[in-house]
Amino acid sequence: MISLISNKTLLAVATLATVAWVNLTCQTPAEKEELQADFKPIFDGKSLEGWEYDPVYWSVKDGAIVGEITPETVLKNNTFIIWKGGELGDFELKLDYWISETGNSGVQYRSDRFTEVPYALRGYQADIDGGNRYTGQNYEERKRTTLAYRGQQTRITSQPDSIKETRGFVERNAWKGLNLVSELGDRAELGNLIKKGDWNTIHIVAKGNVMKHYVNGTLMSEVTDDDAKNRMLKGLMGFQVHVGPPMKVMFKNIQLKKL
Repeated sequence: MISLISNKTLLAVATLATVAWVNLTCQTPAEKEELQADFKPIFDGKSLEGWEYDPVYWSVKDGAIVGEITPETVLKNNTFIIWKGGELGDFELKLDYWISETGNSGVQYRSDRFTEVPYALRGYQADIDGGNRYTGQNYEERKRTTLAYRGQQTRITSQPDSIKETRGFVERNAWKGLNLVSELGDRAELGNLIKKGDWNTIHIVAKGNVMKHYVNGTLMSEVTDDDAKNRMLKGLMGFQVHVGPPMKVMFKNIQLKKL
Protein backbone atom coordinates (compact mmCIF):
# COMPACT_ATOMS: atom_id res chain seq x y z
CA MET A 1 0.00 0.00 0.00
CA ILE A 2 2.80 2.41 0.90
CA SER A 3 4.62 1.53 -2.31
CA LEU A 4 1.46 2.17 -4.34
CA ILE A 5 0.92 5.61 -2.79
CA SER A 6 4.54 6.52 -3.41
CA ASN A 7 4.25 5.59 -7.08
CA LYS A 8 1.08 7.65 -7.46
CA THR A 9 2.71 10.58 -5.72
CA LEU A 10 5.75 10.38 -7.96
CA LEU A 11 3.53 10.19 -11.03
CA ALA A 12 1.59 13.26 -9.93
CA VAL A 13 4.76 15.25 -9.27
CA ALA A 14 6.18 14.26 -12.65
CA THR A 15 2.94 15.28 -14.36
CA LEU A 16 2.90 18.68 -12.67
CA ALA A 17 6.53 19.25 -13.59
CA THR A 18 5.80 18.40 -17.22
CA VAL A 19 2.83 20.76 -17.32
CA ALA A 20 4.89 23.54 -15.77
CA TRP A 21 7.65 23.00 -18.33
CA VAL A 22 5.19 23.03 -21.21
CA ASN A 23 3.56 26.22 -19.89
CA LEU A 24 6.95 27.90 -19.60
CA THR A 25 8.28 26.91 -23.00
CA CYS A 26 5.04 27.19 -24.99
CA GLN A 27 3.99 30.71 -24.08
CA THR A 28 2.01 32.54 -26.73
CA PRO A 29 3.38 35.81 -28.11
CA ALA A 30 0.73 37.66 -26.05
CA GLU A 31 1.88 35.94 -22.86
CA LYS A 32 5.52 36.72 -23.59
CA GLU A 33 4.58 40.34 -24.29
CA GLU A 34 2.80 40.51 -20.92
CA LEU A 35 5.95 39.29 -19.16
CA GLN A 36 7.87 42.15 -20.82
CA ALA A 37 5.20 44.75 -20.08
CA ASP A 38 6.86 46.09 -16.93
CA PHE A 39 10.10 46.86 -18.78
CA LYS A 40 10.35 50.52 -19.79
CA PRO A 41 12.83 52.08 -22.23
CA ILE A 42 15.22 54.59 -20.64
CA PHE A 43 16.92 55.64 -23.90
CA ASP A 44 14.91 57.07 -26.78
CA GLY A 45 17.39 56.07 -29.48
CA LYS A 46 17.70 59.66 -30.70
CA SER A 47 19.22 61.82 -27.98
CA LEU A 48 21.04 61.71 -24.65
CA GLU A 49 18.29 63.58 -22.87
CA GLY A 50 18.07 62.20 -19.33
CA TRP A 51 21.78 61.29 -19.19
CA GLU A 52 24.80 63.05 -17.71
CA TYR A 53 28.04 62.66 -19.68
CA ASP A 54 31.19 64.13 -21.17
CA PRO A 55 30.34 64.93 -24.84
CA VAL A 56 33.95 64.31 -25.83
CA TYR A 57 33.39 60.59 -25.28
CA TRP A 58 29.63 59.98 -25.58
CA SER A 59 27.19 60.49 -28.46
CA VAL A 60 24.22 58.91 -30.26
CA LYS A 61 24.67 57.18 -33.60
CA ASP A 62 22.34 54.82 -35.47
CA GLY A 63 19.96 54.47 -32.51
CA ALA A 64 22.66 53.59 -29.98
CA ILE A 65 24.55 55.27 -27.16
CA VAL A 66 28.17 55.34 -28.32
CA GLY A 67 31.21 55.63 -26.08
CA GLU A 68 34.44 56.18 -27.96
CA ILE A 69 38.11 56.93 -27.42
CA THR A 70 40.08 58.22 -30.41
CA PRO A 71 43.84 58.84 -30.72
CA GLU A 72 43.06 62.51 -30.05
CA THR A 73 40.91 61.91 -26.94
CA VAL A 74 42.92 59.44 -24.87
CA LEU A 75 41.54 59.14 -21.33
CA LYS A 76 43.38 59.69 -18.06
CA ASN A 77 40.52 58.30 -15.92
CA ASN A 78 37.55 56.03 -16.59
CA THR A 79 34.51 58.03 -17.65
CA PHE A 80 30.81 57.22 -17.41
CA ILE A 81 27.51 58.22 -18.90
CA ILE A 82 25.12 58.37 -15.93
CA TRP A 83 21.37 57.83 -16.06
CA LYS A 84 19.58 60.77 -14.40
CA GLY A 85 16.50 58.76 -13.42
CA GLY A 86 17.58 58.42 -9.80
CA GLU A 87 18.89 55.61 -7.65
CA LEU A 88 17.91 52.02 -8.35
CA GLY A 89 17.38 49.43 -5.64
CA ASP A 90 15.83 46.16 -6.81
CA PHE A 91 15.59 46.04 -10.60
CA GLU A 92 16.11 44.20 -13.84
CA LEU A 93 17.98 45.78 -16.73
CA LYS A 94 18.18 44.44 -20.28
CA LEU A 95 20.20 45.89 -23.13
CA ASP A 96 22.16 45.05 -26.25
CA TYR A 97 25.83 46.00 -26.57
CA TRP A 98 28.60 45.96 -29.17
CA ILE A 99 32.25 46.51 -28.32
CA SER A 100 35.41 46.75 -30.39
CA GLU A 101 38.22 44.22 -29.97
CA THR A 102 40.31 46.60 -27.84
CA GLY A 103 37.34 47.86 -25.85
CA ASN A 104 36.92 47.79 -22.08
CA SER A 105 33.56 48.85 -20.63
CA GLY A 106 30.77 47.81 -18.31
CA VAL A 107 27.29 48.45 -16.96
CA GLN A 108 27.58 50.27 -13.65
CA TYR A 109 24.78 49.98 -11.06
CA ARG A 110 24.01 50.55 -7.38
CA SER A 111 26.88 53.03 -7.45
CA ASP A 112 27.73 56.37 -5.92
CA ARG A 113 29.76 59.21 -7.36
CA PHE A 114 33.53 59.21 -7.13
CA THR A 115 33.73 62.97 -6.68
CA GLU A 116 37.50 63.29 -7.21
CA VAL A 117 37.01 62.68 -10.94
CA PRO A 118 34.34 64.17 -13.26
CA TYR A 119 31.67 61.76 -14.51
CA ALA A 120 32.98 58.92 -12.34
CA LEU A 121 31.06 56.19 -10.53
CA ARG A 122 32.04 53.73 -7.82
CA GLY A 123 30.21 50.44 -7.28
CA TYR A 124 29.03 47.21 -8.89
CA GLN A 125 29.73 46.60 -12.55
CA ALA A 126 28.66 43.99 -15.07
CA ASP A 127 31.98 43.83 -16.88
CA ILE A 128 32.31 43.99 -20.68
CA ASP A 129 35.44 43.71 -22.81
CA GLY A 130 36.18 43.09 -26.47
CA GLY A 131 38.45 40.14 -25.78
CA ASN A 132 35.80 38.40 -23.61
CA ARG A 133 38.24 37.84 -20.77
CA TYR A 134 36.02 39.57 -18.23
CA THR A 135 32.56 39.90 -19.78
CA GLY A 136 29.85 38.73 -17.38
CA GLN A 137 31.86 38.95 -14.18
CA ASN A 138 30.94 41.19 -11.24
CA TYR A 139 33.62 43.81 -10.66
CA GLU A 140 33.25 46.58 -8.11
CA GLU A 141 34.73 49.76 -9.56
CA ARG A 142 37.05 51.69 -7.21
CA LYS A 143 36.07 49.52 -4.23
CA ARG A 144 36.40 45.77 -3.61
CA THR A 145 37.42 44.87 -7.20
CA THR A 146 36.43 41.36 -8.39
CA LEU A 147 33.43 39.88 -6.53
CA ALA A 148 32.78 36.98 -8.93
CA TYR A 149 34.62 35.79 -11.99
CA ARG A 150 32.65 34.52 -14.96
CA GLY A 151 31.30 31.07 -14.13
CA GLN A 152 31.16 31.66 -10.37
CA GLN A 153 28.43 31.85 -7.76
CA THR A 154 29.96 33.58 -4.75
CA ARG A 155 29.20 34.82 -1.27
CA ILE A 156 30.97 38.01 -0.20
CA THR A 157 32.07 38.62 3.40
CA SER A 158 33.56 41.68 5.10
CA GLN A 159 37.16 42.45 5.87
CA PRO A 160 38.32 42.07 9.50
CA ASP A 161 37.66 45.08 11.74
CA SER A 162 41.43 45.62 11.98
CA ILE A 163 41.53 46.53 8.27
CA LYS A 164 40.10 50.03 7.88
CA GLU A 165 40.88 50.68 4.22
CA THR A 166 38.81 48.67 1.73
CA ARG A 167 41.74 48.21 -0.64
CA GLY A 168 43.68 46.66 2.22
CA PHE A 169 41.60 43.49 1.73
CA VAL A 170 42.24 43.19 -2.02
CA GLU A 171 44.75 40.77 -3.50
CA ARG A 172 45.51 40.29 -7.22
CA ASN A 173 42.60 42.53 -8.12
CA ALA A 174 40.06 40.38 -6.23
CA TRP A 175 38.31 40.81 -2.88
CA LYS A 176 39.75 38.44 -0.27
CA GLY A 177 36.24 37.95 1.11
CA LEU A 178 35.19 36.26 -2.16
CA ASN A 179 33.91 32.81 -1.15
CA LEU A 180 33.13 30.38 -3.95
CA VAL A 181 29.73 28.72 -3.49
CA SER A 182 29.53 26.81 -6.77
CA GLU A 183 30.74 26.73 -10.36
CA LEU A 184 28.14 27.84 -12.90
CA GLY A 185 30.19 26.49 -15.78
CA ASP A 186 33.61 26.54 -17.37
CA ARG A 187 34.82 30.11 -17.79
CA ALA A 188 36.16 29.59 -21.30
CA GLU A 189 33.08 27.69 -22.48
CA LEU A 190 30.81 30.42 -21.14
CA GLY A 191 32.99 32.96 -22.94
CA ASN A 192 32.41 31.14 -26.20
CA LEU A 193 28.71 32.01 -25.90
CA ILE A 194 29.60 35.69 -26.24
CA LYS A 195 29.92 36.88 -29.85
CA LYS A 196 33.06 38.87 -30.60
CA GLY A 197 32.56 41.83 -32.91
CA ASP A 198 28.79 41.45 -32.83
CA TRP A 199 25.80 42.47 -30.74
CA ASN A 200 25.18 40.64 -27.45
CA THR A 201 22.48 40.97 -24.79
CA ILE A 202 23.09 41.66 -21.10
CA HIS A 203 20.45 41.08 -18.43
CA ILE A 204 21.13 42.17 -14.84
CA VAL A 205 18.88 41.10 -11.99
CA ALA A 206 19.54 42.82 -8.64
CA LYS A 207 17.25 41.88 -5.79
CA GLY A 208 18.17 42.39 -2.16
CA ASN A 209 21.82 41.46 -1.77
CA VAL A 210 21.82 39.04 -4.72
CA MET A 211 23.05 40.15 -8.15
CA LYS A 212 22.92 38.00 -11.29
CA HIS A 213 24.56 38.77 -14.62
CA TYR A 214 23.26 37.04 -17.76
CA VAL A 215 24.77 37.33 -21.24
CA ASN A 216 22.75 36.06 -24.20
CA GLY A 217 20.38 34.33 -21.77
CA THR A 218 23.06 32.40 -19.84
CA LEU A 219 23.90 33.10 -16.20
CA MET A 220 27.54 34.20 -16.13
CA SER A 221 27.95 35.18 -12.47
CA GLU A 222 25.94 35.42 -9.27
CA VAL A 223 26.92 37.30 -6.11
CA THR A 224 25.32 37.20 -2.68
CA ASP A 225 26.80 40.20 -0.90
CA ASP A 226 26.82 39.59 2.85
CA ASP A 227 29.37 42.36 3.39
CA ALA A 228 27.25 44.83 5.37
CA LYS A 229 30.23 47.18 5.74
CA ASN A 230 30.70 47.82 2.04
CA ARG A 231 27.71 46.65 0.00
CA MET A 232 25.24 48.96 -1.71
CA LEU A 233 21.53 48.13 -1.87
CA LYS A 234 20.72 51.07 -4.13
CA GLY A 235 22.55 53.60 -6.24
CA LEU A 236 23.17 55.17 -9.63
CA MET A 237 23.36 53.39 -13.00
CA GLY A 238 25.52 54.13 -16.01
CA PHE A 239 27.89 52.86 -18.68
CA GLN A 240 31.68 53.01 -18.71
CA VAL A 241 34.46 53.84 -21.12
CA HIS A 242 37.69 52.51 -19.62
CA VAL A 243 41.15 54.01 -19.83
CA GLY A 244 43.12 52.38 -22.63
CA PRO A 245 43.74 52.41 -26.38
CA PRO A 246 41.24 53.79 -28.91
CA MET A 247 37.99 51.84 -28.68
CA LYS A 248 34.26 51.97 -29.23
CA VAL A 249 31.29 50.57 -27.30
CA MET A 250 27.60 50.87 -28.19
CA PHE A 251 24.41 50.28 -26.18
CA LYS A 252 20.82 50.06 -27.47
CA ASN A 253 17.40 48.63 -26.58
CA ILE A 254 17.94 49.65 -22.95
CA GLN A 255 14.97 48.41 -20.89
CA LEU A 256 14.48 48.79 -17.13
CA LYS A 257 12.05 47.12 -14.75
CA LYS A 258 11.89 48.19 -11.12
CA LEU A 259 11.11 45.35 -8.73
